Parts: sequence; C-alpha cells; structure tokens
Amino acid sequence: MTRTRLTLLAILLAAASIRIHLLQIPLERDEGEYAYAGQLMRQGIPPYLLAANMKLPGTYAAYAVIMLAFGQSIAAIHLGLLLVNAAAIVLVYLLGRRLFSIPAGLAAGACYALLSLGSSVLGTQAHATHFIVLAALAATLLLLRYTESQRPPLLWLSALLFGLAFLMKQQAIVFVIFGAAVRAAQLWRSPSRRSAFRAVALYSVAAALPFALTCLILWRSGVFPRFWFWTFTYARQYALENSLSDGLAAFTDTFPPILQQNLAIWILAAAGLVLLWWKRDHRKAAPFTTAFLVFSFLAVCPGLFFREHYFVQLLPAAALLAGVAVSSAAAIFRSRVPYWLFAALLLFSAFQQREFLFRMSPTQACRELYGRNPFPEAIQVAAYIRAHSSAAVRIAVIGSEPEIYFYAARHSATSYIYTYGLMEPQPYALTMQTEMTGQIEAADPEYIVYVAGDESWLREPESPTRIFGWWSAYGPAHYRLVGVADIVSDDHTEYHWDAAAETYQPQSDHYLAVYRRKEPLSAVSAQTSTLPRGSFRFAATSQIARFLPLRPAAQAPRAP
Repeated sequence: MTRTRLTLLAILLAAASIRIHLLQIPLERDEGEYAYAGQLMRQGIPPYLLAANMKLPGTYAAYAVIMLAFGQSIAAIHLGLLLVNAAAIVLVYLLGRRLFSIPAGLAAGACYALLSLGSSVLGTQAHATHFIVLAALAATLLLLRYTESQRPPLLWLSALLFGLAFLMKQQAIVFVIFGAAVRAAQLWRSPSRRSAFRAVALYSVAAALPFALTCLILWRSGVFPRFWFWTFTYARQYALENSLSDGLAAFTDTFPPILQQNLAIWILAAAGLVLLWWKRDHRKAAPFTTAFLVFSFLAVCPGLFFREHYFVQLLPAAALLAGVAVSSAAAIFRSRVPYWLFAALLLFSAFQQREFLFRMSPTQACRELYGRNPFPEAIQVAAYIRAHSSAAVRIAVIGSEPEIYFYAARHSATSYIYTYGLMEPQPYALTMQTEMTGQIEAADPEYIVYVAGDESWLREPESPTRIFGWWSAYGPAHYRLVGVADIVSDDHTEYHWDAAAETYQPQSDHYLAVYRRKEPLSAVSAQTSTLPRGSFRFAATSQIARFLPLRPAAQAPRAP
C-alpha cells in the first residue's frame, strides 16, 4: 500500500510541477468570463445582470470559491485548476482500482495526468470541462459504490453530483443521463417494475435539485428571465448553427492532433477496449466501462463544435482503458516489464511535448495555444485602466475579451461581454447589437476598449454591421484615444499610451485600442457634437475610423 501511495503521489507531484511552471499563463476569454462573473458573485451581483452568456452558472460559482480561497489573480485561478486536476487524477485512480485493479488504477491516473495537460486539449486553462470531469468522476465512483452496497444515500449523493456537473455546462446533461441509464439497467431485472421506476424517478429528482435551487436563487435575484434567455433560448439557436458536415469537418480538424500528441496512450486505450471484453476477469466491468466511454464521447458532441477543450471530458474514459491494457499485459506475460515499458512510454510522450510543458514561458505558451489573440495584452490594458480610474467607474469592451473586466476590477457598462452572438447568423443578432450599443450609451463608461482581430468577432458575410457604424459615429463624439496595444508579431507588441497613442498607426490587424471619455462632454467640437447618440453615419476621417475593420473578418475557431 505504501508503494501504491508513493506512486500516486509521484504522479500528482509531476503533474503539479508542470502546472506550476505555467501557473501565470494569461487567461483566455472563457477564463476571463468565468473570472469576471465569479468576481461579481463575490460582490453580491448575480450572474446574467452585468455579464451574460449562454453557459450555466456552476463554473462561475467554482471560480468565486477559488478566488475566495486563493485571491483574484491568474496564479490563483490556475492554482485552483491544479487542485481540481489533482482531485480528478485521484478519482480516475480510484475508479480504475474499483473496476479492475490497483495497477490499472495507477496507470489510468498517470495517463489522465498527462492527457489533461496537453496543449491539444488546452489543458493548462481552467475551462468548464475540468469542473465537469471532477463532478462526473465523483458521481460515477459513488454510483459504483452504491451498486455494491445498495446504500440509498450513496445513490442520492451520486445524483446530486451529476446534477452539479450539469450546472458547470449544459453538455454535462449527458453524464446525468449516463447515471440514469446505469441505474435503469441495474433495475431492469427487478421483480418489481414499479419499485424500479420509483428508484429512477428519485434519482432524477436528486439530479435535478442543483438546477432547481439555482433557478430559485436566480428568480429571487430578479435575473431569471435573462438567465433563461441566454442559457436556453439563445443557447438552443447557437447549438443548431452547425450542420452534420460542419461537425464532421470540425472533428477531423480537432481530434487528429489530440491523437497525435499522445498517440501511444490512445493506442493503449484502443487495446484496452478489446481486452476489456476479451479477458474473462474484466467482463463484469466491461458494460459499465464501455457505457462510460460512449457517454463521455457523447458529452463532446453537443452542437457538433468539437472544440479542443471539449475532449477533456473523454480523457478519463480513455485513461481507464489504457490502464486496463497495461495491467492486462502484465498479467498475460506474468511480468513487471509492461509497467516499466509503460513508464518509459509516458516519459517519451512528455519529452516530445517538452517545449510546451517545460521550456516555454507562460506568455510563449499562450502564443503557442492562441496565436495573436490579445490575452497577454489584456493584462497591460487593464492595468492602465485600473491605474487611471477609480473603482467606481464602468468600462466597456467592444469585442470578446471579458478578461479585461476581471483584470481591471471594473464593472462592465454592457452585459454583452462577448460580441460573437452579435455576428452569428441567428435571429437575435441585430437586436443584440442595438441593446449593447444602447447599454453603453446609457452607462456612459469612462473607458472603452475596442478589439481588432478576427478571433474576437468572427464576422461573416451576412453579419449585421450596425455596431461598427454606431461606433464610428459615437466614438469620435465622446471619446479620445489614450492607448494602443499593437500585436506586431507573436513575440513583440507595441504599447503606446496617452499622447503617444494619438499619433500611432497600428502595424497589424490585431490590437487593442483604449479610449477615454472626453471631459467635459460640452467641450466636444461642434462638428462631432451634432452627431446624435445612436447615429450610424460613418466618420471616415475621424481618429477612430483608423481603428475599425473595413473588411469582413475570416472565420476562426472559438471557445464558447
């Protein structure tokens, strides 16, 4: 047992050391959303009031807890991820041990530790999928324990944790269905169909309880209609955007690099699936493990977007199968050699990823993952705003960079912290643009950050362009340029502030432009003051016109 604990501890420490090396990697926009919403929750402001998006609020609450424990910083958030990942590694080990054997569990835990760190699944970022995995693994383990002990509290607690996984993000409903399917299968041969139906119904009630309580809290907070629109009405439109051919194209773009990065582990997982059904001593666990694999893959599929971090949900099942292959090989050959070969395989896989895992700085790793997205620049822009404004002012970001609100610790002047929805081919796009611009005008924020870059907009040929016309008229009338962060190349950004920014011409099409409200407003020139708020006239000669995209932006992948 001591050797087992030492091996598990070594796995945890190895994974933690890599994560600590990249602890300061800048937040990407999903993390920025979660961090800003969590920041607001800590201030007593409910989700969907100042910041709205299609995700359920579980991950917002998880971020709020992490920041309560460790502080409101990049390192604190990624330290929280480190602990969440460590707990998931332990749970994968416990599942493997309960289903198969201690060696299988240890091998599975080691595989998950390496797979979940991979750049191909954006494993260093605290996406919602890591929180889904933690809750779903804990629920699955309790479900197994209930199967053996038949103690009802274990079943209800399992259902509650599956429901908690759903609160992290809608696609985790697949794991709730997995739990119900397992319970229904167990009761299929029950002599009393009525009692079987009652047991499944009680499971469903327990699984629905976290969501029901969330709805009650949001209703009492006065934001339930906004919550429902964003997380169900609009989310349904968003999920229907992709056709089957779009989904197949996304899958073939995303999954091969994930396979290639840790190919040996995936080969082991495939072998484990075969051995699961071939070896007699594994057949009892084969239906459960195979069902877990199938439902884990289905959790990746909603919307057919197949983004990299969605595949984090598939990794525990793949790791368990790889653990089966390793332990089975050792049993078949009656030797410990397969374990040593497995350890060498893991080391070789990590060595192949050495540039990202060990050598790159956090900023370099960010560029490796996200190219010229303005995630490092958001830190400097927010620092400028924070240093030049009071905590009471409001700011706006015209673009999809909610991390700026978090870094600046300033409230948003609009609830639209993403502009993707404004560009999408869906019936609410133009209404969203009108509402966003109206909110900004009503709030009259002291600072506005305009984001130039395809990835922050995803304009399409049919996207409505009202917001760009509005800004070209409203901006010059009320704001002056005070800062530019121009991402000239992957390793160089030009920063210009105050007077130096006014005459700077961006060298690239990826930059952040910072504007400050003109004071007093009555001093605006006669020419610009005659422009009414909400005017859509294009001021081609204005200073702000230099900072507007005049061509449709190419499509690029994004992480909702």
